Amino acid sequence: MDKLLYIAASGANQNLLATSVRANNLANAQTTGFKAQLEQARAMPAYGEGLPTRVFSMTENPSNKYEGGAMITTDRPLDVAVQGDGWFAVQTPEGGEAFTRNGNFTMTAEGALQDAKGNLVLGDNGPIFLPIPVENITIAGDGTISTKLQGAPDNAIEEVGRLKLVKPELDQIKRREDGYFDLKDGGFIAADPTVSVRSGMLEGSNVNAIEEMVQMISLQRHYEMQVKLMKKADQLDMRGNMLLRMI
Repeated sequence: MDKLLYIAASGANQNLLATSVRANNLANAQTTGFKAQLEQARAMPAYGEGLPTRVFSMTENPSNKYEGGAMITTDRPLDVAVQGDGWFAVQTPEGGEAFTRNGNFTMTAEGALQDAKGNLVLGDNGPIFLPIPVENITIAGDGTISTKLQGAPDNAIEEVGRLKLVKPELDQIKRREDGYFDLKDGGFIAADPTVSVRSGMLEGSNVNAIEEMVQMISLQRHYEMQVKLMKKADQLDMRGNMLLRMI
């Protein structure tokens, strides 16, 4: 009875963890640039004294769904979408470097370019600062930012920086708790000139809401089955004790 209860309890616990991953994906179905998390479960032997006669269920988060989301046209100059593979580089509050596909940028009163969460957007030489007051901002396909100062002639266009666009190997990055990605080994990565962007567009989430709902329903059914097994194990244990008392 102990083996049955152990297996059922560990399975129910991991089903709950898997459900939380799917629920988080579903909650971010409308989040710009969000990459869905993947989960899987497998049986693991429980090692200890003697032979590994018990197993337990373990839910893993092996990777993320890196395929691109739908492109949304906004016609806003500071909205930028990465075309194909690649990431924007931003500065974390700790001073490190993180990667994002959310190109919904804004400019502070001091001229600093920041992302939707207030992190400074990195360029070739550190955080990007735009001259103020500025009248016109354009971002080219290679990430070059050009501006025209307020009151300047129409042909007085100046390059003020270039977005740092990176393309690390997917097995070298990991998801951070804040939703960004960074290198597993930490540190910085050089810009990749092959990454291109398109201004006036944003990349939507790559979460398939219907698929996530179906997976959540399936996980809930598995959880209910595990709970039934736990109840059955308890019943068998009680009947076994009753037989022992009759001896």
